[in-house]
Formats: sequence, C-alpha cells, structure tokens
Amino acid sequence: MPSSITSKPLGKNGPLVPRLGLGAMVLSGIYSTPGSDAERLKFLDEAYEKGETFWDTADEYGDSEDLLGKWFAANPSKRNDIFLATKFAIRKAPADSGTKGLQVDSSPEYCKQAIAKSLGRLGLPYVDLYYVHRVDKKTPIEKTMQAMVELKNEGKIKHIGLSECSADTIRRAHAVHAVTAVQLEYSPFCLAIEEPDIAVLKTCRELGIAVVAYSPLGNGLLTGTLRKQADWSKAGDLRGHLPWLQEDVFEHNLGVVDRIGEMAAKKGVSSAQLSLAWVLAQGDDVFAIPGTRNIHRLEENLASLDVQLSAEEEKAVRDLAQDIKGGRVQDLTGYAFAGTPALDSA
Repeated sequence: MPSSITSKPLGKNGPLVPRLGLGAMVLSGIYSTPGSDAERLKFLDEAYEKGETFWDTADEYGDSEDLLGKWFAANPSKRNDIFLATKFAIRKAPADSGTKGLQVDSSPEYCKQAIAKSLGRLGLPYVDLYYVHRVDKKTPIEKTMQAMVELKNEGKIKHIGLSECSADTIRRAHAVHAVTAVQLEYSPFCLAIEEPDIAVLKTCRELGIAVVAYSPLGNGLLTGTLRKQADWSKAGDLRGHLPWLQEDVFEHNLGVVDRIGEMAAKKGVSSAQLSLAWVLAQGDDVFAIPGTRNIHRLEENLASLDVQLSAEEEKAVRDLAQDIKGGRVQDLTGYAFAGTPALDSA
C-alpha cells in the first residue's frame, strides 16, 4: 500500500482529488455477473477506508448509480469525502424512435432529464463532476454546455466534464464555461490522444483541463490475467468485442503483454502496477480510473502510486506496447473523438 494517496488539482485551479480513482463500471457486471449488494457495498466500504475517494460512474453502467445511492444512504456523513463523477448522453433508444439498442443524445433537454434521474438514483442533491459521456454529432456543444451551466448554477453539479470528443469540441465547450476534465482512453496500448491530428492531449494542456484516463489497463489485458478466451467469455462480459482480443491477433498481443510483464518483474512490481505508473508518469494533469470489484486488486492498483519510472523505463514500456495489434474498440462505435456542428448551423 502507498504511504499516502497522492492528490493533485483536477485541472487548472480545480479541486484536489486522488490521482488514482475508482471506475465503478465493473461493479455492475460489465465484465461479469455482478455480485450481491452486500458484497459490493462492503467493497465500497473498504475502498473508502483505504482512502480511495474519487469515484467514477455513469447512468448507463447497469445499476451502478443505484448501488452508490445505497452506499450514500448508509453513509451520509461520508458524502463530502467522496468526489463523485457521473455521466449522461448514452441512452436506450426511445420506444417511438424506430431503432433498438443504445443511442447518443447530448441535447440540452436530455441533459436535464438525465441529471434528474441520476440524482434520484444516487439520492443526492448534486454530483461533483458531470460528464457529457459522448456527443451526438448533431447538437452544437455550445447548447449542451449552456444546459450544463444552468445545472451548475442550480447547484446540481459542481464541475463540468467531457468524454471522447474532438479537440475542436473541447475548445468550443471551454469557451462557454471552464471544462474541468476530459475523460479519454489512455494507456500504453492506446496513445491516440497524443496524435497530432487528434491533438486532444495538447488541447487539454493548453486550456488547463485535466485528463482522466479510462481503460488505463487496456480492459484488463495489461494486468496479464487474460490468457485464454475463457477468461473473457463469462456471462455478461463485453470484452469479446475488443479488437485486441480477437483470435487472429491475441497470441501476438499476449506476447507483448508478457514482455511488459518481464519488465515489471525485474522492477519488482506487477504488470498492472507498471502500466498504471506509466499512465501517471505522463504528467500531473493525468488521472486514472481503473475499475475493479476485488479489494486485493484495488490494493494492487493503489500501490502503483509508489512506483516511480525513469525516463528510460517510461520509453521502454511505450516502445514495447506499440507492438500491439488491433484498433480501439471506440473506433467501431463511430463516436471516437466525435465533433459537433457549429452553433450557427443548428
């Protein structure tokens, strides 16, 4: 365990939060059948006791908000200790839409509907950080931001965030109101945010916006625990869609993971710890939110805060990881680094 959980400002002049947060998606069965409420609430109790107080969820993560609502109801005095982030914009298609499954809706109207439902499930008057989970590519970001500003003025949210959107969208949003954080996929396997033609990392740094790295362990691949198809073919596990895990590339990618594991072993740490330390080494403005439902994995993750990488080690991990094959799963959705139309075109 680390001697203390390192906290940094979330964005320029932002609140102090732990650099390693807790992604709550996994608690709700995205990778497996969810545990009982008793088991999951006990896990949250232990996470809190260990100082893990930056919690990240979303309205589309199964029963995650309901579960957290039960925890807050049982622990009302601890609410102010938790920096709680949730998200909106990914929703079930309305019954009269003529489509099935999920759709993206970042309209001002849905934003206000969604926060009301999230606060109801959470049993709270406000959340600390509210993200636009995805932009729908048809609502100008200025309109979405204005709705978010209204929610902030009403005391329902404290900080505004974006996720998986273009650099231009970030700039236009920030011109309406300060954006505190942008959540993006970032790991040794996924460096897309650094690419000059995408430029979201550069843009966030220019504007003083924190980067919150989701999937910092490559959906579990960087833990070294995914060794065969049976490891991700359990009921409810969505990782079968990941390009990195497809049959034609998996054996190759497993070799990459093993080489990173060998480097970690020489350093006396786990593959997960080396990978998380790599993400955090990218700058004090980068935070990570690995998800887990196991307390021993949480302890392992938190211990990565004490792992220091030299410039040579950082480069070595980066170079090894770039041999990975298979693209981002987000590229399959059509919403990777999505933009929005200009305000005057709406």
